[in-house]
Amino acid sequence: MDEKEIPKNLERDDEEYVSLISSLPSDIDFVGRELFKYQESWYGNKMLQAIINFQRGFEPQDTDIIIASFPKAGTTWLKALTVALLERSKHSSDAHPLRLDNPHNLVPFFELDLYAKSSKPDMTNFSSTPRVFATHVPLHTLQEALKNSSCKIVYVWRNVKDVLVSYWYFKSALMKVEAERSLLESMFESFCRGVSYGGPFWEHVLSYWRGSLEESQNVLFLKYEDLKTEPRVQLKRLAEFLDCPFTVEEEENGSVEEILELCSLRNLKNLEINKIGITSRGVDHKNFFRKGEVGDSKNYLTPEMEKRIDMITEDKFGGSGLKL
Repeated sequence: MDEKEIPKNLERDDEEYVSLISSLPSDIDFVGRELFKYQESWYGNKMLQAIINFQRGFEPQDTDIIIASFPKAGTTWLKALTVALLERSKHSSDAHPLRLDNPHNLVPFFELDLYAKSSKPDMTNFSSTPRVFATHVPLHTLQEALKNSSCKIVYVWRNVKDVLVSYWYFKSALMKVEAERSLLESMFESFCRGVSYGGPFWEHVLSYWRGSLEESQNVLFLKYEDLKTEPRVQLKRLAEFLDCPFTVEEEENGSVEEILELCSLRNLKNLEINKIGITSRGVDHKNFFRKGEVGDSKNYLTPEMEKRIDMITEDKFGGSGLKL
């Protein structure tokens, strides 16, 4: 990597960092952006620096909660559900945090928000407990910063074909272009090669799947499709894992259903804040709410594309015990 390619806010005397990124394998993603392979996953320059900042500087608390996911796998929904669980009974209906701000502002990403702006971000806004953060990095990269903390990690995963199509629409919106077929095909090839932000997808999922088997008290593994088909069961499961289970009285009074309605795609999408607002990094709130349907990818991927990605999935997940 050339000196001119080193992130501008990198301190020039940080020889260890310069040496690290200079030695990493590189590749080109679907939009022609150079990515670097760090701890078996792919990131751009700025993202890599933020991840290093996070690994070096984050000071975990045992009460922390971390929402983890591959991009476009149900992150917004899981953030909303987590906020709603922790904030229930604290606010009037009109003053609920989810009615006043987007889930991505309420639960910032380590590498996209906090440590992308500073190597020592201001954490004073997280004075209450539990603190809730988010990340798109795989488990082994996340754990390097946790220093044996017993914080809770909640991971949501989704069928890769739906992730791909959702990512296609999201990326097109960010680029302010129509969702063109050529971009989908380029993304498909990148996904299959494993060269995309945070990828390879399958290794990302497996890192958390294995973590949930080894440390079930600290890592909860949720499936997006299960959240869709049995939302009540999965929400109660999430509440129990986060040590804030519903009481019998709450269940009888409809608290579970209230949270599911508040966090529904239809409701969040129609909130005024999500129609006109932007995140702290300049992304329109409305871009986070499209369809959220299971199996929608079949309307966009050819049978050949589906077959190829199914074969990769079967090969990668083989022997893991993880089923689609």
